[in-house]
Amino acid sequence: MPATPVTTTLDNGLRVVVAPDHLVPAVAVELWYDVGSRHEESGRTGFAHLFEHLMFQGSRNVDATGHFAAIQSVGGTLNGTTSFDRTNYYETVPTRAFDLALWLEADRMGTLLDALDQANLDNQRDVVKNERRQRYDNQPYGTAWEELFVILFPEGHPYHHLPIGSMADLDAADLDDVHRFFLAHYSPHNAVLSIAGDVAVDAATEAAGRWFGGITGNPRPPAAPDGAIGPRDGTEVRHSDEAVPAATRYVTWRVPPDGDPVHDAVVVAFEVLTGGGASRLVRRAVREEELAETVSGGTFEMVGGVDVATVVARARSGSDLDDLAAVMEEEVALLAEDEPTEDELVRAVERLRRDRLDTRATLLGRADDHARGVALFGDATWGDRADDRLAAVTPAAVRDAAATWLRPDARAILDYRNVA
Repeated sequence: MPATPVTTTLDNGLRVVVAPDHLVPAVAVELWYDVGSRHEESGRTGFAHLFEHLMFQGSRNVDATGHFAAIQSVGGTLNGTTSFDRTNYYETVPTRAFDLALWLEADRMGTLLDALDQANLDNQRDVVKNERRQRYDNQPYGTAWEELFVILFPEGHPYHHLPIGSMADLDAADLDDVHRFFLAHYSPHNAVLSIAGDVAVDAATEAAGRWFGGITGNPRPPAAPDGAIGPRDGTEVRHSDEAVPAATRYVTWRVPPDGDPVHDAVVVAFEVLTGGGASRLVRRAVREEELAETVSGGTFEMVGGVDVATVVARARSGSDLDDLAAVMEEEVALLAEDEPTEDELVRAVERLRRDRLDTRATLLGRADDHARGVALFGDATWGDRADDRLAAVTPAAVRDAAATWLRPDARAILDYRNVA
C-alpha cells in the first residue's frame, strides 16, 4: 500500500510532496506550475502552452536537446502538458537518477531565461503553429472545442480561449513579453514539486531543498481572474460545414467547478448517461436504436469558478442526426425528472472508482494526483478522498444537478452534418 503523501514548504515557497513507494526501484518527479490558459491576458493568449515547449529548449547548464537526452540516457521518460488551469512537467527515472531529474527541473526553473533568446522563441513559435495545423486545423472535428468554448464563455472570460491560444497573439509577442510572462509565473512560490517512488521522505525533501532552495523568483505570482459564472442563458446551435467521417453532435453546458459538491453529482450524472454499455445513452442510442456509433461524455475538471460538461454522439452511417439529437435530449430530460436507480448509482460510482485506480496505478499517476491536490485544492490527499466524495452523492443530488445545470435552455451545441 503506497504511503500517505507528506507535504513540506521550502523557505522559498516551493511546496514539496513526497509519497514513498518501494515496490520498484524508480521515482516519478513532477513539477506543477499554477499557470494555464486562464491566467493569460487578452492579447497574450497561448503563452502557457508556448512555455511548455520553451522549457525543453535549454537553460544555463543544459543545451537545447539536453533535457531529453539526459533523461533518456538513464532509461527514463519525460514530457509536459498544458491545460486551462496549470502547466506540468514530469520525469520517471530509475532511483539512481533521482537527483538528475531534480537538477534538470531546478536548472530550468532558475535559469531558463539565460537560454531564451530570439532564435529559440521563433523556433518554438513555429512548432506551436505546426501543432495547431496538425491537431486542430487539419483534423476532422479539430476545432470543435475552440468553437464551443467561444459560445460557452463571453469574450474576456478566462476560459473563452483554449490553451493552444491565438496564433496572431503569438506572432505579435516579442522577447520582452515572453520574459515577463516567465518572471511572473515560473517561480517557487507558484509551483508544486511532487515526488512518488523509491525514496524516503526526509531524503527526498532534503534533495529538493538542495537543488531548488537557492531559487527565488516572484514571491507574489498574479492570481487567476475570477471565472465564476452560472449556467448559460439560452441555447445556441452552430453547424459546421466541414466534411467529416460521420455526422456528430456536441452538446455542452456550464456546470459548477471541480471541488464543488454539486460537481460530484454532475460527474455521477454523466456516468449514468454515458459511462459504458449499461449507461442510458449508450444502451439506447448505440445498442437498442442503433442511431450512434459512439456516445461519450463527462466534465473537463476545471476549477476556475466553472467547469464544462459535454456529451458527444457520433451517428451511425445512414441514421439521422436529428433522431439521435432527440434521443440525447430525452435522456438528459428524464434524468432531470427522475432519480437514477440504486443500481445505476452504484455502477456509476464503481466505474469512476475504477478509473481513478487505473490512473493511480503508476508512480507518475500518483505524483500527478498529489500535485493537483496541492496546487488546486491545497491538499495532497484531495484525490485520495475522491471515493468518499463520490459515495456521498445521492440519487436526489444527481437528479437535482441535472435539473439545475443540464437544462435544455442552457446549452452550446455544435453539429457536423457534412459527411465526406
